[in-house]
Amino acid sequence: MSRSSVTAARMAEEISRTAATESSSSTAASKRWTWASKLRWIPTSTDLIVAAEKRLLSFVKTSYVQEQVNIGPGPPDSKVRWFRSSSDQPRFINTITFDSKEDSPTLVMVHGYAASQGFFLRNFDALATRFRVIAIDQLGWGASSRPDFNCKSTEETEAWFIDSFEEWRKAKNLDKFILLGHSFGGYVAAKYALKHPEHVQHLILVGPAGFSSESEHMSKELAKFRATWKGAFINHLWESNVTPQKFIRQSFFLAKFYILLQILCVSFNINNVVFIYRGLGPWGPNLVQRYTSARFGSYSTGEVLTEEESKLLTDYTYHTLAAKASGELCLKHIFSFGAFARKPLLDCASDWKVPTTFIYGFQDWMNYQGAQQAREGMKMPCEIIRVPEAGHFAFIDNPSGFHSAVFYACRKILSPSHGNAIPFPHGLSSA
Repeated sequence: MSRSSVTAARMAEEISRTAATESSSSTAASKRWTWASKLRWIPTSTDLIVAAEKRLLSFVKTSYVQEQVNIGPGPPDSKVRWFRSSSDQPRFINTITFDSKEDSPTLVMVHGYAASQGFFLRNFDALATRFRVIAIDQLGWGASSRPDFNCKSTEETEAWFIDSFEEWRKAKNLDKFILLGHSFGGYVAAKYALKHPEHVQHLILVGPAGFSSESEHMSKELAKFRATWKGAFINHLWESNVTPQKFIRQSFFLAKFYILLQILCVSFNINNVVFIYRGLGPWGPNLVQRYTSARFGSYSTGEVLTEEESKLLTDYTYHTLAAKASGELCLKHIFSFGAFARKPLLDCASDWKVPTTFIYGFQDWMNYQGAQQAREGMKMPCEIIRVPEAGHFAFIDNPSGFHSAVFYACRKILSPSHGNAIPFPHGLSSA
């Protein structure tokens, strides 16, 4: 056997040993998988996501309860497409509720796109000192159920998230609560508050997406780029619903395909396998590691993620991204290429019925000027707070500044008698 084939054989043997180790910790059913099913296998599941979540939240000192809140399959004749799936299994929302002092106001936290509730790991302890904190994975993300996504329009897609959240609220028997949403979660939170204002005491939008419209805010640079073949190609991918998560799943499939090719090369004594090394992309976990390293810590105050935090966040993120595509497929229906909302929140400003606080990092790529424009049309109290040394993930980049902003936003709820007398937090900026 040639040297190349020996190398391939050793690699295949090593990969097989790794797979055997993973298999020993899996269910008995997994041992009966065929080679064909293994090639289709994505190494995650709801149980593995919850396990990764538990490892990640080991850094949180406050006790919590994790549950899968059943929101039902929906009414038999429902016109809302999130109820329509090839499966008739009940839907559920992954939920964690933290211990709190008696009579603490409830704060519900909603994550953004390509994220899940574990991204708030640096905030739970501080916020739980003043609130009853509840964090969720939106339907189709994280460890929540992932029904088939059949939405065909912006209206149906908004209903998918808004109505599933409302069913969750009913199941949790919540009446009044503070609603906090980040990025795309801010868009969902705002749309929910517009439809169900009676349940929202205060709305906190952290770097919210969806305020700008394509026709009014597209920069000359972006317009010029979209006119190029590269821009046209990326726009085509966007409209075809090619999501970032698909690259994570595809890279793992390629890794499995790589294993098969290695085995075939050994079996048929194919000497030149160099094309395999060059032709296949990086493994999914490596892609996620690059993502988390680049995304978090760039604007931190010095409280950068520790090596262990980064490792566990990468593991957690990978499992949530590699799972079945569901909620992520909303992207093209909500935004056009360039993250411009198809139904901008700016157009709804006059319909606002809930006091609102916007929170942005100084280096947030979401423009706070959109919030300023919206405030001009609002009839409800509205504040805009900017957090220094923070980007789009202000709650990770500068957690202490973020907590100060949240406490100040809710001062009238936390201290009804003298909330108006609480000074603006030092170090933050009002816009």
